[in-house]
Amino acid sequence: MSSSEKLIEVKDLCKSFDLFSGAFARKDKNVFAVNTVTFSINRGETYGIVGESGCGKTTTARMLIKMYKATSGSILYYNNDGTVTDISRLNKKQTKIYQETVKYIFQDPAKSLNPRMNVLTVITDGLKYSSKKLSKEQILQRAKKAIVDVGLREEDLYKRPAEFSGGQRQRISIARGLVLDPELLICDEIVSALDVSIQAQVLNLLSDLKKNHNLSFLFITHDLRVACFFCDKIGVMYRGVLVEEGPAATLYKDARHPYTKLLFEAASGMKSSKSIEVKTTLEKENGCPFAHRCPKAFDKCFEASPSLDERSKGHKVRCWFDQDN
Repeated sequence: MSSSEKLIEVKDLCKSFDLFSGAFARKDKNVFAVNTVTFSINRGETYGIVGESGCGKTTTARMLIKMYKATSGSILYYNNDGTVTDISRLNKKQTKIYQETVKYIFQDPAKSLNPRMNVLTVITDGLKYSSKKLSKEQILQRAKKAIVDVGLREEDLYKRPAEFSGGQRQRISIARGLVLDPELLICDEIVSALDVSIQAQVLNLLSDLKKNHNLSFLFITHDLRVACFFCDKIGVMYRGVLVEEGPAATLYKDARHPYTKLLFEAASGMKSSKSIEVKTTLEKENGCPFAHRCPKAFDKCFEASPSLDERSKGHKVRCWFDQDN
């Protein structure tokens, strides 16, 4: 199967939330978390979404597994038989099968792994209620294979999560995703809380799993260096908008959007991107979402939103300054 075949396609995806929740909800006030985001992931590809906290990365990822319902736009899943599924149209049973194919790995394993269960139960709990209808022995064998595949031992299945380090617990989270034989793993900041040396080990593990299990990845991170190391393609997001997209191998030298350049400068220690607060998007953007922070912004940047246009093969930029110069 060609690695260029499309697996999932996101078109004009939007998500807004009420400004407050519960009894304090304001129906007339919304937070626009994701705004007309479009991208696709090919089979065997790792697509990274990079940006500061609050930019909409996690919200986008959670819409892909139907944890959040999209306000508008579509998410299309390309099946092995050549058919295309709009996930918004899936019923409860179909959604369950889809969520076995697309698995989500959370940022903090200490919170996502039940401390009262042993690792075997943690890993196989979803299998017991899956559409695969496996026997107890088949479930056990899948758990043994998954735990070894992530670099742990079979005997570790009978320990509890608290007996492991942070990096090992993240490996257990990955094993839990693997037992259902998914096609896409969504990794949400899964190395951000780990030491640099442990980060490298986990990223190398993911690379091996990608090859051995024919996996695709959606990789969420705030660290452009990590994204350039692990991903094939990167989308840079700011205030719910993709402002640049390009090949990971060349983005560090070909970055054209001022925000992408700022992130690279911050990653190299040249400048801190935390010195200016990221504004919450409480109304639809009329101009460029980065205009209020951009040193090159001119009148047009505040008045009209530029489109995400291809500047070179596979490299798209949303910037009036780049267009005019």
